[in-house]
Amino acid sequence: MRVHPIGALLAAALLAGCGPGQRAAAPPETSAPTISASPPAAPPPAPTPTTGVGAAPPGDLRLSLAPFVDGFAQPTYVTSAGDGSGRLFVTEQEGRIWAVRDGARLAEPFLDLVDLVGSRGNEQGLLSIAFHPRFAQSGLLYVNYTDRQGDTVVARYAVSADDPGRADPASAAVLLTIPQPAANHNGGLLTFGPDGYLYIGMGDGGAAGDPWGNAQNLDSLLGKLLRIDVDRGDPYAVPADNPFVGQAGARPEIWALGLRNPWRFSFDRATGDLYIADVGQNEYEEVNRQPAASRGGENYGWDIAEGTACYGAETCDQAGLTRPIAVYSHASDKGGCSVTGGHVYRGAAYPQLAGTYLYADYCTGNLWALRGAGDAWQSDLVATLDIRPSSFGEDEAGELYLTDHSGGGLYRLVAG
Repeated sequence: MRVHPIGALLAAALLAGCGPGQRAAAPPETSAPTISASPPAAPPPAPTPTTGVGAAPPGDLRLSLAPFVDGFAQPTYVTSAGDGSGRLFVTEQEGRIWAVRDGARLAEPFLDLVDLVGSRGNEQGLLSIAFHPRFAQSGLLYVNYTDRQGDTVVARYAVSADDPGRADPASAAVLLTIPQPAANHNGGLLTFGPDGYLYIGMGDGGAAGDPWGNAQNLDSLLGKLLRIDVDRGDPYAVPADNPFVGQAGARPEIWALGLRNPWRFSFDRATGDLYIADVGQNEYEEVNRQPAASRGGENYGWDIAEGTACYGAETCDQAGLTRPIAVYSHASDKGGCSVTGGHVYRGAAYPQLAGTYLYADYCTGNLWALRGAGDAWQSDLVATLDIRPSSFGEDEAGELYLTDHSGGGLYRLVAG
């Protein structure tokens, strides 16, 4: 296991491969749900984005950060509700969610889950929030956190009937509880795909080197990307076209496997392509891409491979593995130690960025621009940020923001 000092408050990077040791066995996972035979009602269309690749090659880009709102305590995620309100929502590791409107944080938390959240470990806590695709009508939102026992909880909440500007803590409904054998590699991102289903990123269960073999085990939800239907079933349903539905010894919720710690992933709002940034072990960080036409079932390689290299062996059989489109090394001065996945830029403010996937490293602040197609991808270092980037996020217009985990700031990404 590796340790990276981060000031006086943290002993390890939020996303890195180190964490407290193994703990006692957790309770069993939630029992298998029903299978959904039809997709959910289509979400309202997103604003029409600019498509295609911008004119400037990545190496010519000049990117920086503009302060937007400060004063957060270890922010882990930022997103919008997609309800036309223009609000951003920031999650804090300890368990609070704050709404930001017109460049200012509102006075009271949107939702306070501190009493439920366990955040003693460096990679534990409240890790993300996702708003239902029809949030303006349904008032439903979903959170991913580790509880006081250290297990992953995915829960649904609703806005308060008395105050639509806040969520009702009493409305909680737990959809899924997943045991965590160690305190690190919890994944933690929830996001809705263009298909209206909820995608859940799960790390391999922690420690180092996937000692339990979870990432390649189809009978475990750990080390996977999950896909569920929150509009049907009790507490949810599994889409009938998930790749492992009906396969003996496989959990039907699994959409993709072979992931170590997919801390941040995102859908391109123009194409529907999925980009998954998977945190590496000791040598390599990687970015994977799943085309919108995929039917799922990709194996991204962990713990057979780390990046494109065999893990723990000089040779390995990588047949059938989906190889990353970008890899960087811990040993390089242009690298880092823990990838923070971003988004494909589809905003209107900087047309030169259109079609560019932006991602960063938590430890060094290095920021890359990635473009390409097929097997030809180019990643260029375009800035070194003076923050600990824990997450990227999009506003309703597709403009990008970053959270600084150690400094507590929310920043806008700007291009010169």
